Amino acid sequence: MAEKIYTETAPAAIGPYSQAVQANGVVYTSGQIAIVPASGNIEASDIQGQTEQVMKNLSEVLKAAGTDFSAVVKTTCFLADIADFAAFNEIYGKYITGKPARSCVAVKDLPKGALVEVEVIAVKD
Repeated sequence: MAEKIYTETAPAAIGPYSQAVQANGVVYTSGQIAIVPASGNIEASDIQGQTEQVMKNLSEVLKAAGTDFSAVVKTTCFLADIADFAAFNEIYGKYITGKPARSCVAVKDLPKGALVEVEVIAVKD
């Protein structure tokens, strides 16, 4: 049976989905954009600031599921501009240190005009 994960310390879903779902010891997060939970808005205007907020949001969702970035086995990253790839990697690498599998693509648009969105899959031991 799948368990829906929710925490008030990460942005609430802006659609008909959960922040994360846990099933059989695997945590699947929904994509996080740089919404600040307290304001409900994207406050950072550059890729570094938005990536920091995305990673903080993901950290809170993983924490609510009883895990952290060390359990991440796969990430999927979406950038509004592939030219931000190096700057994104610099911040991402501060949080995701275990070198999980990853896909990173540029997309035409992201919700709320975000510059970056990241989702993760983590396996709980």
